[in-house]
Amino acid sequence: MRRERRPVPRRNSPLALLLLTLLLPTALAGIGAQTAQAVAPHGEPPPVLVPDTTVVAPSAPEADRVGALFVGGFGPGRHFCTAGVVPSPIGNLLLTAAHCIGSPQGVTFAPGYRDGSAPYGTWPVVRIFTTEGWTSRHDPDQDFAFLEVGADSAGREIQSVVGANPLGLNAAFTAGVRLYGYGSRADVPLLCTNTTTRFSAHQRRIHCPSYPGGTSGGPWIDTASGAVIGVIGGYQLGGDTADVSYSAYFDRTITRLYLDAQFHASIPPRVRRPSRGPADPHV
Repeated sequence: MRRERRPVPRRNSPLALLLLTLLLPTALAGIGAQTAQAVAPHGEPPPVLVPDTTVVAPSAPEADRVGALFVGGFGPGRHFCTAGVVPSPIGNLLLTAAHCIGSPQGVTFAPGYRDGSAPYGTWPVVRIFTTEGWTSRHDPDQDFAFLEVGADSAGREIQSVVGANPLGLNAAFTAGVRLYGYGSRADVPLLCTNTTTRFSAHQRRIHCPSYPGGTSGGPWIDTASGAVIGVIGGYQLGGDTADVSYSAYFDRTITRLYLDAQFHASIPPRVRRPSRGPADPHV
């Protein structure tokens, strides 16, 4: 196991049907093959790479929506996993692997982190959303989590600063992807492109060399649509070698969790209650 498992606390509560109905159209706008936010500003194209080769990711809008998670304060050597911004009504959600984080206490996120610098600032993680399947039995087929982040020191929501990469669902098991991640002993983002294959009914895998511990939670971005169709996690917490990575398959299970996270992250703190995540796997 090359990636550390951290137990994730349960987050459960009933959804208010009326408010969920009002939020649903906005929430669903972030799910699909592509949204306007998947397109790089100013017409900047995604990088073109030699397949199955790992390089330092150049700074670009898509890459800068990915960042490192830090614990115990921001600084070199303190990051432990990778996450990325996904669309939400408030603009305050990240996607990562569920095994990455067990408590939001002392955890911050730095999008576009590079060489000890946080070019866009940092955002505190304030809440974690995981499925019942992960909470109760650490189901590797549900190794994904949404993180709610608070506003930065200037009062800005993270999506308003860097944008968001949309979530893709039910994508073909065989797909070209760009794989991002921050190794825990490095201070630059890694990038590799290759074609995914099916590993099991609810997981996919990819060969990309030299993705060590710390890259867990890194997004798999479909080269055709710009949508996130996986995160490093799943089997053996993402893989038992640094050269092959795994991801849970994104289907209705993550859709339900995503809607739940968007709803609860849209409720003002004074009226928030613990949320109840989806309990039915892969339906």
